[in-house]
Amino acid sequence: MEVYNAKFVMSNTEVDKCPVPDKHEYAFIGRSNVGKSSLINMLTNHSKLAKTSGTPGKTQLINHFLINNEWYLVDLPGYGYAKAAKSVRNKFEPMIKNYILKRENMVCLFVLIDSRHEPQKIDLEFMAWLGENGVPFVMVFTKADKLNVTRQKTCIEEYGKIMSEQWESLPKAFLTSSEKGIGRMEILDYIEELNKTVELE
Repeated sequence: MEVYNAKFVMSNTEVDKCPVPDKHEYAFIGRSNVGKSSLINMLTNHSKLAKTSGTPGKTQLINHFLINNEWYLVDLPGYGYAKAAKSVRNKFEPMIKNYILKRENMVCLFVLIDSRHEPQKIDLEFMAWLGENGVPFVMVFTKADKLNVTRQKTCIEEYGKIMSEQWESLPKAFLTSSEKGIGRMEILDYIEELNKTVELE
């Protein structure tokens, strides 16, 4: 798939106010500072579609972007940003969970993980929660250009080893780099495949 058109549609804090659920939808989420905005801009080939910032926790709304006039890409607030005020975190959590559990046209959730670090408890717990609630998701390892080839492979294997203790089958995983464009076509082709094979109710 190639992205020839990407435009911002709306931002809000309530799933009931999201666009009419008549198109396939793919949401992106991860710990703050995982490189989510940069990845979204890389995927859409649009340098300023999602706002990047040196300050973690900048995304505080559910942001919808219409891609190729055919499907929605959704930028969700990050989780696990310890420096955010407790009142802000308490607001994020129900907003994120309500969207994930109630948005009927969300085909897949892309969970971003910083490939430079060993498996993080908060990422493992979040994915376990998704599994318990039957939420379809894939893992997206970011910043792969910061690692050598051997480390790129082991970062995925380390998560797989831990998760296989509780999971019967592991979710699909992508290795990406926003700077180098690694993983771009793999993710877009995966979305295209789901657009063709998953029927909306």
